Amino acid sequence: MTEALRLNGDERVLEIGTGSGYQAAILAELSGEVYSIERFATLGERASSLLADLGYHGVTVLVGDGSSGYPEKAPYDRIIVTAACPKIADPWVEQLADGGILVAPVGDRWGQTLTRVTKRGDGLDHQNLGGCVFVPLIGEHGWDCD
Repeated sequence: MTEALRLNGDERVLEIGTGSGYQAAILAELSGEVYSIERFATLGERASSLLADLGYHGVTVLVGDGSSGYPEKAPYDRIIVTAACPKIADPWVEQLADGGILVAPVGDRWGQTLTRVTKRGDGLDHQNLGGCVFVPLIGEHGWDCD
C-alpha cells in the first residue's frame, strides 16, 4: 500500500486507521507530514505516545471517525485507508488534492480489491491493484458497528 502511494518525500498524507502506529512511522519517513485518524481512543493514544517516544514529531494522531477524513488540514496529497470500505467515501475525494492519490481496500466485508484512485480535476482514475481482505471500516461512511 505504501508503494502504491508513490511518495516523493514532501506530501501531506492522511492515514485512516492508525492501529499500532507502524504505518504512520513509515509514512513519516517517506513524506512531509502525516495526519492519522484512529477510531479507538486507547489505540490512538498508545500509538501517539509510542511515535513521540521514537522521535516521530511529524505525525499527528487524532481520535475520531476516519470515514469522514480530516478536513481541517485538507487538501491531502495522499490518503491511505487501512480498513475495508464499501466504496471510496465522498469526504476523502473532497479532501484529496488535484493529482493526489488515494489507496484503499474497497469491497464487501469478506473480500476487497486494493484500489488506487488518482484525482484528476472533477474525475477519478481507478486502478485495481489486486485482491485483499482487511478489517471493516466503521463509521459514517463505512459499516455500522454490529
